Amino acid sequence: MRAWQVSAFGIDSLEFVERSTPVPGPGEVLLAVRAVALNRRDLMVVKGLYNSKMKLPRIPCSDAAGEVVAVGAGATAWKPGDRVLGIFMQSWLDGPLTRSKARGALGGDIDGVLANCVLLRQEGLVAMPGHLSFQEAATLPCAAVTAWNALTTGEIKPGSTVLIQGTGGVAIFALQFARLKGARVLGISSSDEKLERAGAMGLDAGLNYRQNPDWDRWAQDQTGGEGVDLVVEVGGLGTLTRSLKAIRVGGTIAQIGVLASGTDAIPLGLILHKWARIHGIYVGSRKDFVEMNRAISLAELRPVGEEFDWSQTREVLERMEEGSHFGKMVLTVN
Repeated sequence: MRAWQVSAFGIDSLEFVERSTPVPGPGEVLLAVRAVALNRRDLMVVKGLYNSKMKLPRIPCSDAAGEVVAVGAGATAWKPGDRVLGIFMQSWLDGPLTRSKARGALGGDIDGVLANCVLLRQEGLVAMPGHLSFQEAATLPCAAVTAWNALTTGEIKPGSTVLIQGTGGVAIFALQFARLKGARVLGISSSDEKLERAGAMGLDAGLNYRQNPDWDRWAQDQTGGEGVDLVVEVGGLGTLTRSLKAIRVGGTIAQIGVLASGTDAIPLGLILHKWARIHGIYVGSRKDFVEMNRAISLAELRPVGEEFDWSQTREVLERMEEGSHFGKMVLTVN
C-alpha cells in the first residue's frame, strides 16, 4: 500500500511511503480508498499543533470514501464492492460521548486514511449516500456530522435563524442543513466573493466582517433586535463575546472551533444574562452519521468543494492554512 505519513511535524516533512498491505482479520474490512477530504484538524496534526506528543510516524486524515475489497471472518455487514465511509471516532457507535468512545479517532489516536487502502472494523463504516461520488461523500465524516449535530443541539426548526461564521466545510454544511430544516441563515466572511457564492446556495444575508467588525449588532438588526437562535461558532475566544451578543435570550452557541485567537476573559455576565447555552460539538456518533446520510439522500443534497490529486497533498494543506478555500477540499486517491 501507499500512504502519506507524518514522520516529523511540518507540512514539508510529510512523506509518501510504501507499507505492507494489511490483511483483514476477524470482523475487519479492507477498504480501497478513492477520495480523502481534508479538515482543519488534519493541518493541525501535520504541524504538531493538535498533539505535540503524538507517536510518529502517523498516517493523517479522518475522512475517506472507498470501496470494500476484502472482509475478514465474521465481517458480515459488508461485502466486496460496497461503497462506504469510515466514521470519525471508530469506537463511538451510539449514545453520548464518553472518554472511552473518544479514543480511536482516525488520523489522531490511530493511523488515518491518507492511503490507498485502509483496514477498519466493520462497525466503523457506514454506507455512502447512493447519489454521491466518492469525492463528494468523502466530505461527510467530520465536517458534515459536526454541522448536523450543531443544528440538532440548537433545536433548529422552520423559522429559526442560524448564524454561520466563515465559509469553510462546517459552515457550508450548516448552511445547507439549516435550509433543509426551513431556517433562515445569516453569514459572516472576510470575502465578498465568498458571501456571494454562499448567497447562491441560500444564504439569506451576509456581512463582510473586515468592513464591518460589529457583526453582532448586525445580527441583532437582522432579527429585529431579538437575536439569532443559534451561532455555529468556529472562532473560539476571539469571537465568543460577539456570538453571545448575537444570540437571543435562551439562544445556543454550538462551539466547534478555535480558529480566532483571543485573550479576553470568558464573558460570564453575558452567559448569565442571555440564559445562553454553550454546547461543545466534537463530531458525532455512527448513529448520527447514519441519520444524517438518510436526510442527505432524501434531499439529494450535494456537498460543495474542490477536487485535487493526492499528489498535491502538501499544496492543499498550505492552501488550507491560507484560508482561501470555500467548502471542502478533496484529494482523489490513485
